[in-house]
Amino acid sequence: MPGYIDFHTHAFPDQIASFAIPALEKEGNIKAHLNGTISALLASMDRCGIVQSVVCSIATRPEQFNPILEWSKAIRSTRIVPFPSLHPADPLLLERLQLIHAEGFKGIKMHSYYQDYDLDDPSLDDLYAALLSLDMILVIHAGYDIAFPRIRRADPRRILEVCRRFPGLKLIATHLGGWDEWDDVRRLLTGEPVYMELSFALGFLDQDRLREILLAHPQDYLLFGTDSPWTDQATTLDLLTRMELPPTLVDAITRGNARRLLSP
Repeated sequence: MPGYIDFHTHAFPDQIASFAIPALEKEGNIKAHLNGTISALLASMDRCGIVQSVVCSIATRPEQFNPILEWSKAIRSTRIVPFPSLHPADPLLLERLQLIHAEGFKGIKMHSYYQDYDLDDPSLDDLYAALLSLDMILVIHAGYDIAFPRIRRADPRRILEVCRRFPGLKLIATHLGGWDEWDDVRRLLTGEPVYMELSFALGFLDQDRLREILLAHPQDYLLFGTDSPWTDQATTLDLLTRMELPPTLVDAITRGNARRLLSP
């Protein structure tokens, strides 16, 4: 039945989407399925029964904090759940986090490659402690990135290290814990209380290995995501439903866990 929640999407202000999407397509050698606008995302959601999408922004410079925050406030609705972004080099990092929290946002998005940092850098410990104290969600890019050299910056080992240093931190590792690092995901993360979101795994990972990871991981720590516009929401849902997983697990992945994390 409908009512799915997509925990990982991207969009841009209309005036930016028209040049941001072609630039990112060229950079990652990938074709977008949507034009990068909120209206296109909503239309995609309507086509496949997605009731909410988390829209993740990425601040590639500290100066982008305020524009991203203001846009996040403007697009927020019952269906669009924006996660603003913090840049690790921002000298006002903790103050910015407090402002995001005061504005009522549930979480933030960070990306080790676009923001040039290592996930387990001790200089970020104060940020992680603050996120934990405020009960906020941190969505991270996990694993390699198709647009960057293969240097490990947010790999399963680093993810596990941060989660062990900060037990209870709501860190969501996208791309099933680490894009194209799934041997380490199976060895290090599977079975641990670490949130993993499924985007760019369903169509890339061998189905037997994928099923093994999903069935071995705690059911409450799995989330549906698409990374739209970089994959098609309907196709990603179809890939998941065709795996013939237990209905209770599919329900937890596609709505139950996300509903719990996003609840007031």
